[in-house]
Amino acid sequence: MNAENDKKDVAEMVASDSAAEDDRTAESKLGSRAPGFIRKSGLLRLGWQVGIFVAGLAVVGAGVAMLVLPGPGWLVIFGGMAIWATEFVWAQTVLRWTRRKVTAAAQRALDPKVRRRNIILATAGLVITAALIGIYVWKFGIIVPWKIKW
Repeated sequence: MNAENDKKDVAEMVASDSAAEDDRTAESKLGSRAPGFIRKSGLLRLGWQVGIFVAGLAVVGAGVAMLVLPGPGWLVIFGGMAIWATEFVWAQTVLRWTRRKVTAAAQRALDPKVRRRNIILATAGLVITAALIGIYVWKFGIIVPWKIKW
């Protein structure tokens, strides 16, 4: 009798776990997020995919340009990837992988030992930079480097 109760409890736990898993997979399902009428028509779907691709490409291109120009390049690139992820499974997979890596990096950065090490390294870098600037100003004064007469 006791064994039957244990089997029933295990069956209920498995059923509740699978129901929770179905909820998770429903919200994180891969695939197109296009409206239903667009998904039903082949021509509309192709036009939708081309439009999403072109819009994402423009945003990613602007982000790549911002890597060398002033602006939040990586943020804009990930915004373009998010646009692509509304339609393309490969972009959804890349965004999920990136989200996992960024979350892991944030958790590592919040570790007290890592924070202490980063603060010490940043302080040492600032002290060395200040010392080099001080030596430059002491030796040459406040003169731009291309006007120094050797």
